[in-house]
Amino acid sequence: MAAGIPIDALLTGAVRPLGDSGRDSGIDKHPVEERLWLGREGLRGDEQADRRHHGGPEKALHHYAREHYPSWLAELGPRAVLRAPGAFGENLSTRGLTESEVCVGDIYRAGTALLQVSQARQPCWKLDHRFDTRGMAARVQASGKTGWYYRVLEEGWLRAGDALCLQERPQAQWPLARVQDILNRRVLEPAVLRALSELPELSPNWRALFEKRARSGEAEDWTRRLEGDAVPPPSTES
Repeated sequence: MAAGIPIDALLTGAVRPLGDSGRDSGIDKHPVEERLWLGREGLRGDEQADRRHHGGPEKALHHYAREHYPSWLAELGPRAVLRAPGAFGENLSTRGLTESEVCVGDIYRAGTALLQVSQARQPCWKLDHRFDTRGMAARVQASGKTGWYYRVLEEGWLRAGDALCLQERPQAQWPLARVQDILNRRVLEPAVLRALSELPELSPNWRALFEKRARSGEAEDWTRRLEGDAVPPPSTES
């Protein structure tokens, strides 16, 4: 990784109606050729409809591994949305980095900006509409192929073709795949959960999640996040 991983595509999107959901979303991202300013809140020109759950300093950039696309094509069959980067609402698309190789707290130089991995993504029901596939968000979560987020340590310019160059790896024992496994298998082992809740490089929301799980001894209910309002009411027809 000394030479860095090239950014194949840099993507942004405007808020627009999301399929037949009746909701707006900024998940529809498209490649941008010109260089863009990356601030603490994200790329200039990128939009999010739901600022409570998307965007912000801990989710300034979403990175998705392009090498996951073939497995989704094999599982789902041909989909127009999978023909180019941006299917998962990512801002960065690369080949050469996956959740198994990236660790919480990794610091990368990209263009003139400095980024730090803050957390993996927790997919939501909007992916069901994006792919026109009921249960797609749950599939993405179970697969571990979710992508991840960065916080911005130093603002700067970024463009496709720039390289992500690893600068520091403070938590080599915490690859994202391991953290996701603990999250998704609903692990309740207090020592493991406490370790994650005290991990300074992990986003505050995820630290709080693991602290609450350790304290309560119960895993979270993900129904609302994964299914949202997309679940039709039970049929009353006989």
